[in-house]
Amino acid sequence: MFKATVICDCPPRKKKNSNSSTVKISLLLFPAIFRIMASRLQIEGDESVLLRVTHSNMKTFSPEIRFSLQTTVEAMKEKLWKKCGTSVNSMSLELYDETGAKISVLSDNARPLGFYSPLDGFRLHVIDLDPLSVTSGGWLEDTSLVEKYTISDEAYGKLGGTFRKFKETMPLKKPPGQESKISDNYMEDLCANIKIGDRCEVEPGERRGTVKFVGQAETLAPGFWVGVQFDEPAGKHDGMVKGKRYFDCPPLHGAMVRPDKVEIGDYPEKDPFEDEEI
Repeated sequence: MFKATVICDCPPRKKKNSNSSTVKISLLLFPAIFRIMASRLQIEGDESVLLRVTHSNMKTFSPEIRFSLQTTVEAMKEKLWKKCGTSVNSMSLELYDETGAKISVLSDNARPLGFYSPLDGFRLHVIDLDPLSVTSGGWLEDTSLVEKYTISDEAYGKLGGTFRKFKETMPLKKPPGQESKISDNYMEDLCANIKIGDRCEVEPGERRGTVKFVGQAETLAPGFWVGVQFDEPAGKHDGMVKGKRYFDCPPLHGAMVRPDKVEIGDYPEKDPFEDEEI
């Protein structure tokens, strides 16, 4: 018996990819399928959704409001009416996704919000259908449209009980005999043992320094003062107070204090490293 072998030079036939069209359709439907699945998961796990609310008549109105997915459209309108002023009967609601595409119009007041498959971050747009609404024409945002009360300066001056009248009746100076309750020799006795050049410690803060001035200060309150040059920049000035120089010292090293805040004694400069561990 003879075996016959047939050799064919024809190119092999390519198998038709029957799944290519199916894959393309699946890719096109994936966003919608994903949104439905996510919505179902959200209803099961979290019974509410956070929506950004905008309004047709108010540009600055853009709060984020959380709604229950079981809430009816009519109940949503009741909630929005209290926040934006548009009446329920004049309100139309539209739902947009994150890309700005309109998803649906919430036209059935009896349906729950979850029917429209909203997700966190979607936008709920309120349209006010009433041309005479309080929100129309920018009345709730543009304050220039509101009529303001005005009064001439002459008429205001004739009114009583105004702040202007209060300022006019205030005494420019204290009554005679009450210019000061502090005597000129206030704390003079405490300065008896304080001399220029003494080392001292000043409260509060245990600030150490050197006495540079003892006496009355014409630019300060009556009584006696002690001028101190601190070892560190713990003061307020360089020895000049209100244009009057009482002593010289580096900036922020000087202070004028009452004698009862000054303790004279052997107070050497503090060692900045004395508190460090060895």
